[in-house]
Amino acid sequence: MVGREIAAYRIEAEIGRGGMAAVYRARDLRLDRTVALKLLSPGLTRNAVFRERFIRESRLAAGLDHPHIVPVFEAGEADGVLYIAMRYVPGGDLRALLDRQGQLSVDATARIAAQVASALDTAHAHGLVHRDVKPGNILVGQGIDTDHPEHVYLADFGLMKRSLSLTGLTSAGQFVGTVDYVAPEQISGKPVDGRCDVYSLACVVYEALAGTPPFRRDDDLAQLWAHLNEPAPPLSSHRTDLSTTVDDVLAKGLAKSPDDRYGSCVAFVAALRDAGEVVQEVVAHPATQVDHGLPAPATRPPMPPAWAMPVFAPRVR
Repeated sequence: MVGREIAAYRIEAEIGRGGMAAVYRARDLRLDRTVALKLLSPGLTRNAVFRERFIRESRLAAGLDHPHIVPVFEAGEADGVLYIAMRYVPGGDLRALLDRQGQLSVDATARIAAQVASALDTAHAHGLVHRDVKPGNILVGQGIDTDHPEHVYLADFGLMKRSLSLTGLTSAGQFVGTVDYVAPEQISGKPVDGRCDVYSLACVVYEALAGTPPFRRDDDLAQLWAHLNEPAPPLSSHRTDLSTTVDDVLAKGLAKSPDDRYGSCVAFVAALRDAGEVVQEVVAHPATQVDHGLPAPATRPPMPPAWAMPVFAPRVR
């Protein structure tokens, strides 16, 4: 594909690939700028219903004006290929960051998640649901200062669906999502709304803190079963520096029923931040003994090493 021109975009290099599409760095020949060009797989292009829905909802996504949503410049079909042209964000995505660093701190995780949550809630306010929130769709660029070291963009809005009106399944009977982060209602084909994105974001946060997604199984079917039926292991089982307060926040975000989750992504991240502040407070100010005016107990001197015990042992009188 490198060197090919599609709808006045010249493809320069592949920068990502998934099951439904590939993303390329490309040159906009009309405006002489670098863009990210997403091309959907040919099988989807041949599906007339999907093609019409993709173009319609990509245009809806292009209308979302938010600092943490990757701007969509154009979407359409050219030479039998469905494409989306978006802002090119240099740097990398959260997937690469987690692969490189492993676990993140609660503070860093909350900073990143807050920006994603704001983007998702904006989409939900417009009646749209992302349905595929995952580290690979969270682009992490350079921030503006040390207090804001990352500027995060949420990408891949072209496969969104209107909330409540449709289920989590495609016309082919497959759910849209990634097995590590997919909500139970998407798996079972029930109607979806913004709370399915709350679940997926909670899965991403869990992985950022634990170093592993909440459910890891030998095959996809077992993993889907776990999303539907099994509780996620508490985060404190992966990290001793996290309290049960953080466990409680993640448990609510990962609730099987949407009614039991936080009502918005921002509410979930706010609870995470509060829990993180509790953890930092405990670390910074550990509990101290209360002074009741009594003399402090005598401190027992350290025991001598074994070889010196004959010298220090009490003599028999």
